[in-house]
Amino acid sequence: MDGKKRADIKSGLRVSIILKQDQRSGKLTQGVVKDILTNSATHPHGIKVRLTDGQVGRVKEIHS
Repeated sequence: MDGKKRADIKSGLRVSIILKQDQRSGKLTQGVVKDILTNSATHPHGIKVRLTDGQVGRVKEIHS
């Protein structure tokens, strides 16, 4: 799953996100979802989330 659908993402899920400052390099950061920040059902660049450590970024990968 690529993280573009809000329905696929739940609090407590392990994900890889891309932080704003890493968008050019494409560096991914892994963590656990705390809050979902995007209100719309889908987003072409990934749903924006806040991780448990406070970092905010867009979901690129969902880990099972």
